[in-house]
Amino acid sequence: MSVLATSAQAGTIGMLIWIVVLLGFMYFFMVRPQKAEEKRKNAMLSEMAIGDTVLTSSGFYGTVIDIDNEMDTVIIEFGSNRNCRIPTQKRAIAAVEKPEEAIEAKDSKAKDSKAKDSKGKDSKVKLEKSKDSK
Repeated sequence: MSVLATSAQAGTIGMLIWIVVLLGFMYFFMVRPQKAEEKRKNAMLSEMAIGDTVLTSSGFYGTVIDIDNEMDTVIIEFGSNRNCRIPTQKRAIAAVEKPEEAIEAKDSKAKDSKAKDSKGKDSKVKLEKSKDSK
């Protein structure tokens, strides 16, 4: 009888160990990344200022024209005609782009396109020279 009792206890202990391991994996692969993402989003929203371009969770781009920290709302201006102003909750904002970042992105894009154009011209010149030499 004692042999059966010890094997049942060993099975129970083994099952408890697997449950603890499973809970540990769930914590490290689900809970921790979610908390890190939440911290990143809270930092992004706290650094948001008037004049920033934002992307809402519904996919609309707009410019922040007013921030109400007491109510956690933001008034966003959509479109180029400046007539569409919609109050939105802060948590509905998916991304914030500062005006300086937009200028830097345009500059780097222009540099990349110029570099691609010059590489393409160089390869064409080399190709023409190799044809002429034959």
